[in-house]
Amino acid sequence: MSESARRDRVFLVVVDDSPERHVALRYACLRVRASGGRVALLRVVEPAEMTEWAGVGALLEEERREDAEKLLSGLAAEVQEITGGLPILLIREGDPRDALLDLLEEDPRISILVLAAAAAGSGPGPLIAALTGRHGQRLRVPMTIVPAGLDEGDLQRVTL
Repeated sequence: MSESARRDRVFLVVVDDSPERHVALRYACLRVRASGGRVALLRVVEPAEMTEWAGVGALLEEERREDAEKLLSGLAAEVQEITGGLPILLIREGDPRDALLDLLEEDPRISILVLAAAAAGSGPGPLIAALTGRHGQRLRVPMTIVPAGLDEGDLQRVTL
């Protein structure tokens, strides 16, 4: 792979509220540090529910967006510390699966999707189940599924 291709490669991590998110993010950062590229962080916020009071709905939506920005800013500092570069920060609204698939179709910079499997016994998680099932044909990039149980030593070993 050329140096230019390595530099342009983008590892996308979905920032949800799952505990395994940390493993996916750490894996992506270590891969970037070892082989080049950038990390992109996607946070999908649910749209504000319809309410009689439009102002209340707008306020809730703004609050969710601010929370997403705050979360991504904190994670961006972690990404920069590990990789030496700033991540691409993306916020979308809607259903996480649909927002992710739409982003993958729209953004040619994304090269690899990194997700972590749910903890043992709880199934693969809704995104992995959808993307390895009936929505898999919409994927246009490889997907890396990182086992949630990997510790720091394991992550270091597999990202060299």
